[in-house]
Amino acid sequence: MREIVTFDAYATLINFELGPTTLKVLEDRLDLDNLDVDEFLDDFRVMRFQAVLEAYRPYHEVLHSSLRNAMRLHGLEYRETDGEALVDAVPTFGPWPEVPEALRKLKTKYEIAIISNSDDNLIARNVKNIGVEFDYVITAQQAGAYKPDRQAFKHAYRTMGVEASQVIHVAQGWEYDHIPTRDLGLKRRVWINRYGRKGSADYQPYDELPDLSGLPKLLGC
Repeated sequence: MREIVTFDAYATLINFELGPTTLKVLEDRLDLDNLDVDEFLDDFRVMRFQAVLEAYRPYHEVLHSSLRNAMRLHGLEYRETDGEALVDAVPTFGPWPEVPEALRKLKTKYEIAIISNSDDNLIARNVKNIGVEFDYVITAQQAGAYKPDRQAFKHAYRTMGVEASQVIHVAQGWEYDHIPTRDLGLKRRVWINRYGRKGSADYQPYDELPDLSGLPKLLGC
């Protein structure tokens, strides 16, 4: 039976430095004496999650609107060039150091795929930066839906021609990946706990690793 290892891309495979990049884009207008940076970035994260729960629109529009809303919340002036600079930065992000070698080992036994909340043109360069060929790269643009909407996952399985029971899903994020896949009937789920967070017994079963370096051994490669 075919088995496919699917991955979330940003923060799981790719060092998605959106926080530092956002601060750099806005550095000329951030009053660090009066702005709680952690609170601002957390609000920006919440705005992005809220945006993907709404009717589908391209990811570059999600970034624009989420940044605009977060800035307004904190009394900061938003310019279209802010969103454009952030969108332009996304394709430049590369993989975490251990990712390419781990993926090469996995490819000796499994097909590998990406299921990403991204636009096709944005994720293409990120994948190129990883330097490993994927069997499938499936985006929200193709599905017309963002994770955590299960339509995004089901579209991916139809595209790959597999049942959920043939899929091992590997992801860092809870709200986008592990919560919605708990009851999909996947063969296995692996949480990449890069940030040392506490897990949850309510969403077991899943395996937990600090990064991708131990994934090939865990999956028998």
